Amino acid sequence: MFEQNVGLSDRAMRAAAGAVLLAMIFLAPEAPLRWFGLIGVVPLLTGLFGVCPFYRLFHKTTLNKQS
Repeated sequence: MFEQNVGLSDRAMRAAAGAVLLAMIFLAPEAPLRWFGLIGVVPLLTGLFGVCPFYRLFHKTTLNKQS
């Protein structure tokens, strides 16, 4: 459907950051900013699927172009 534009190391960092942010929801259930962790859904999904809408908007890619 969409062409991937996120490289392997970028995907790993995004998925890890997303998982950490989502963990805030469960690790700090009484904290007032715990719902801030829902932002972690975005980097987690872009890391899993390898497609970043902002990269596409600015015609950027972190994939290694090998011929």
